[in-house]
Amino acid sequence: MTTIPTKSKTTRVELGTKVFELDEAKAVEALQAKRVINGRATMTFNLLPLKYQWAYEIYRNMKANHWEPEDIPMQRDIEQWRSESALTEIDRWILRMAVGYFSAAEGIVGDNIQHVVRELVTASEIKLVLGRHAHEENIHADSLLYMISSLGLNPHECEAMFEDIPTIKKKNEFVSRISKSLRRDIDLTDPDNQRLLAKNIFVFGQCMEGTQFYGLFGMMLSLYRQGKFPGIGMMFRYTLRDESNHIEVFRNLFIALIQENHELWTVGFKQELTDLMKEAVLLEKEFIRDCLPVAALGLSSEEFESYIDYIADRRLEGVGLDPLHPGLVNPLPWLAELMDIRKEQNFFEGRVTEYQKSSSLSTVDDDDL
Repeated sequence: MTTIPTKSKTTRVELGTKVFELDEAKAVEALQAKRVINGRATMTFNLLPLKYQWAYEIYRNMKANHWEPEDIPMQRDIEQWRSESALTEIDRWILRMAVGYFSAAEGIVGDNIQHVVRELVTASEIKLVLGRHAHEENIHADSLLYMISSLGLNPHECEAMFEDIPTIKKKNEFVSRISKSLRRDIDLTDPDNQRLLAKNIFVFGQCMEGTQFYGLFGMMLSLYRQGKFPGIGMMFRYTLRDESNHIEVFRNLFIALIQENHELWTVGFKQELTDLMKEAVLLEKEFIRDCLPVAALGLSSEEFESYIDYIADRRLEGVGLDPLHPGLVNPLPWLAELMDIRKEQNFFEGRVTEYQKSSSLSTVDDDDL
């Protein structure tokens, strides 16, 4: 084989009687045609050269964070669940609410990724990371099944919870209506449709996964901190690590979409997004009060509601919007250590190394929390 570079940046490859000419200019043109939406139409899945480096880096972090529910021992959780004294009625109710809500929510998120967002974006590396995102939603759904079967919960009761508890139903309807507006043939050269997609990415990434998941995350990890549900608590810790990446995928995707279509970033659109976050926060606070209808040891609905305000402000600021409560201090500092600083804040600042696999993470001691 003979490879001969030419002055016109065309590489000429000679193999016996065969001659192939590889035009670098076409490759450069293909890279320049990469866009979040309305990019170069192709049936291939060429990742290189990368344009959206952030997408590939988060994809690699996701792979390094892979875990399987069955790897986590559940014997202590089962013993606690069967014991008449190890858990309070509120502890049991919070677990039921967690299973009931997330059983629906994880599927809604995964379905939106696969059948809305991934269908509409055009850059291969973004499709790659969204495919992994959807796969992790399947793992989360599988972990809930593992919890249900391990504890012997009635699966019909779980189904009834997200059908019959109004605050769960309203949270699900809030995100579903955003998703349904894009489930049709859509012209993404139309700025109105571009705004619909940007709104979808914002609602699912910053309002739902980024804010509305955090009430139950906090409650389950509070119980875990008290020595309750050690296996389930570990699964929620792993899930939270995944969610940190998911929030970052959608945050970067939102920012890239706005940068490439900057005419969308109007005062009116900013206010619309802020209003959607306000709605998400109100729905989450109602839900928190259903999760904690009475006071419990180490759990206060008022503190968790304030924590949601704090989280929502972080999400707004992360995409360039003004906070709703400027200067609000985290009311649950222990959660900042367990949930935010180690799992998210350092990640956003780019100082964290790649997540290790669960086989090594499972050795974390309670003293490290």
